[in-house]
Amino acid sequence: MITRIDLNADMGESFGPWPMGADAELLQIITSANIACGFHAGDPDVMVQAMAQAVAHGVGIGAHPGLPDLQGFGRRRMQVTTQEARHLVAYQLGAAQAMARLAGGQVRHLKLHGALANMAAEDEALARACYEGALAVDPEIILMVISGTAQARAATVLGARMAQEIFADRAYTEDGLLMDRSLQGAVIHDADQVCTRILAMLRAGAIITAAGMHLPARIDTICLHGDTAGAVTLARALHDALRAEGIVLQPFDGARAA
Repeated sequence: MITRIDLNADMGESFGPWPMGADAELLQIITSANIACGFHAGDPDVMVQAMAQAVAHGVGIGAHPGLPDLQGFGRRRMQVTTQEARHLVAYQLGAAQAMARLAGGQVRHLKLHGALANMAAEDEALARACYEGALAVDPEIILMVISGTAQARAATVLGARMAQEIFADRAYTEDGLLMDRSLQGAVIHDADQVCTRILAMLRAGAIITAAGMHLPARIDTICLHGDTAGAVTLARALHDALRAEGIVLQPFDGARAA
């Protein structure tokens, strides 16, 4: 049974007068925050506000770069070259670093968003390009990767610090990838179901797929999507369930792969 774990959530996803998510409430529950960098969501004002709140709550700050698709919220796949991927990640990390300093904090990790993350989970060359862009900006950045995927393999090859992630509110396919959101059951909203499956994964040290298959996995952090309906309720329920099991909630250390 894993005894220490990080809870992370995606946030900073509002844009101008259009609000999204419940950042203030989630920051009282989680230990790491992935802040949108303006390409798929967010803007400079939203970034600074979310980061300042993270600093106030002692929550680790992460850059959350995505594809340049505000209308599609970065969840529509685009054709990008490895060079374009490298540059768009480096660009967004630089923006996040600037806003974090303005907010009195610093960026300690990076997590790819949406379609870019899913593409990189399948394509090791694309993942490597994204991470090379990040590491060129900050060689000590912790890469938050989807456990057991091409993201993790790319980070390992690069010798990077990393935190391997599972998802509380998303179902998995038999190959360890996230089930497409368009499919029934892909997004899990029931708090009891979320808590039961995550505790089972932590006990097993494995991802449990929608069909019940166990895929052994390193688990450093658990993601709760900030835009999922009832995100705060899910986060509180999972937070309490983990603590009831004696699991300590704390930011990941970003160990390099053995």
